Formats: sequence, structure tokens, C-alpha cells
Amino acid sequence: MRYTDIAIIGGGLSGSTAAAMLGRAGISAVLIDPHESYPPDFRVEKLSGEVQVGRFLKTGIAESVLRRATYSGENWIARFGHLLDRSPSRQFNILYDSLVNAVRDEIPGGIERICAKAIAVETGPERQRITLSNDETVSARLVVLANGLNVGLRHQLGIARKVVSACHSISIGFDVVPAGRDAFGFPALTYFSERPGDRIPYITLFPIGPRMRANLFVYRSFDDPWLRELRRAPAETLHAALPRLKRITGPFDIPGELKIRPVDLYVNEASGQPGLVLVGDAFSTSCPVAGTGCDKVFTDVERLCNVYIPQWLASDGMDAAKIAAFYADPVKRACDEWSAAKAFDFRSVTTGTSPYWTAQRWARFIAWSVQGWLRPLGGAFDLEPNFLGHSSSSSSSSSSSSRSSSSSSASSLSSSA
Repeated sequence: MRYTDIAIIGGGLSGSTAAAMLGRAGISAVLIDPHESYPPDFRVEKLSGEVQVGRFLKTGIAESVLRRATYSGENWIARFGHLLDRSPSRQFNILYDSLVNAVRDEIPGGIERICAKAIAVETGPERQRITLSNDETVSARLVVLANGLNVGLRHQLGIARKVVSACHSISIGFDVVPAGRDAFGFPALTYFSERPGDRIPYITLFPIGPRMRANLFVYRSFDDPWLRELRRAPAETLHAALPRLKRITGPFDIPGELKIRPVDLYVNEASGQPGLVLVGDAFSTSCPVAGTGCDKVFTDVERLCNVYIPQWLASDGMDAAKIAAFYADPVKRACDEWSAAKAFDFRSVTTGTSPYWTAQRWARFIAWSVQGWLRPLGGAFDLEPNFLGHSSSSSSSSSSSSRSSSSSSASSLSSSA
């Protein structure tokens, strides 16, 4: 039996970030994950925007991690084959496994890492018991479940999952190479859909090292014949859906494998479980189209490690009342609600055919055009590349409350750029 204060199950972005933060704070913890090095996985491939990067900075490990990324200081915005704006950006591009392994490198030596799978968890108001695949057992005051989309332990614990939107969106990742020339003419690019019937919100292209990476997002069912065509003839299918994209990018080829990942939006009800807290995708998923997944991860982990775990460890027990306080945290709830609203707003503004949503699309097109026209005159107002009227205001209020609510707690752990 190994004894610790905190047992973290899952070594992805949320679990590894929590381990790094707790280790820096001198809190006894173990990280349980079957992979010594995190394997390739198609998930987050860039961190961008002042709000998202700012949330990462509060974890205290961002400065070292972001040095591993490829930085893009400018992002072109285009639609209908027209360049609308050359927008200054704060965009850090990095493959998900590289991001997680960079975070793992920030975990202090005092945090024990167990290369095994957690196969059973028993919870209670005092201590928790974890059975591992290597026949070891861990006893902890608190279990942080950060195992992403894996549902086995949650089913075993009787945690109910509510599916909010099945196959809400599909993310597609691939490399692109310029045809007939050495390089692309843009630093990074976000190209918005041309027709609602194509069910494509946008494609984004960005460099990771010497590669130009593309993330394409669609609102389709996973058995849609269009996806089969995309696998069979990726460049031709993409050009048919976005025929004027090549006016901005120039001719290009798609030489390698496509990674396709459907996303269900769901939330787990775990507030009544003593001794156990869910973070990241283990608690609820987000839509990659809206780009809020890292916001939710960093908010969850920052609030948990900077605020709640130090409070909980200062007194005996780990009952359900303590755990419920984390799920009710106003900063966390604001971020979760903003993320959910943005997911549905993006889908509606992309696929909606009513006069309202048609007007919304044209309003965004005009806003980007005006911003691009004003920028050389020094009068641009710097819209986010995924700006939506409702969601932008929600984001501002969420980040504002996050700054005011967590500034004092973050100062104890944060030492970032």
C-alpha cells in the first residue's frame, strides 16, 4: 500500500498540469498513467488568445512549456476567397503529445509517477483506495480523476453521464504542403466557410516546426459519405467544399494521413461523490470548433490546485460537501457555461439558414473587413478569430471574474511569463 495526499489518475493535459502544480506547492501526490511518455493523440494543437494563454500562465508552468511551441504572431483571416485582415495573434502551435510531455517535464521529482492503469477506485469521506493493474494499491485523501474520455472508472463509481449533444462536431487534422513552391505566403490562416450547406465552420492552418498543419472542423454525422470521400481524395474534396480557399493559400497537397475525431458534448454528475473530483474531459467535454477546451482544463486545474486542495487538506476528511464546493466555484462555472454557449452559437451561425443567422454571418464578414481596412490606419479593434457576439461578451466577463477571483491564490504558485 502506497500512501499519499492526492492521487491523480490520468496523465494527459489536465492530470499532468495538476501534478506539476501540486509538486511545486510541496503537496504530496502521485500521478498514475499507463504511458511512460504520452503517445501521439489528435487533440489540442495550438493555444491562442490572451484569455486562454492567460489561464495557462496561472498554472505556473506555461513559460517553460510554451518555449517548445512554434509561435505565430500574425494570423490571416479570410472568407469567400478574400483576405479580410492580417490580425496580430498570440498563438502557440504544438502537437498534443508534445504539449503533454512538455508539461510532464515540469513535474518536480518529489511527485511519484506510477506507470500502471487504475482498474478500481473505492471512495469514502476519509481515504480513497485505488487498485492498479500492477497489483499495487494506493491510499489517498483525494482522487483527482483526469482520465479524459475513458469511462470505465466512472461507470464503476456509478457516476451518471448526461449527453448534451451527440457527435456535436468532427475535427480533422492533417499536414498540407505547397504545390510548386517552397513555402506558403501566410504565417497562419483562419478561413471561414463559404456556404452553410457545407456545414464547415472554418479551416485553420498554422506552422508546427517545419510543417504546416491544418485543422478542419465540420458539423456532420460520423457515417456521412462526405467523410469517406474526404479520406479517399482529401485535397479534391476540400477544394470542392471551399472552392475559393486556394485564392489565399495557393495550390497545395495533402500528403499524409487524416486524423478524424468526432466529439460528443456531455457532462458527468459527480458532485455527491466524496473523496473524488473530476477535471477536464473527465468532467465535461467541449467543442473543438469553439476552441475552449484548454480554457476549461486550465480553469479546472488552477482552481482545484490553487484554491481547493490547500483548503481541503487543512482539515480532516474529504466529504461530499468539500467536493461540491469545487463544482460550484463561480469562476469554473462561468468558464463551463461560456464554453457550452459558444459551442452551440458556433454551430448555429455556421449552419443556420434563417434570416437571423444569415444576417449574423454577414455581420461577421463585414466586421472583419472593416477591421482589416482600419488596421493600417491604427484603428482596428482586434476581434478574436472565432468571434461571436454572444460568446465574446461571455468570454470577457468570465476572464474578468477569473482574474478578480483567483489573483491572490494564483500568486502563491505562479511564476510564468
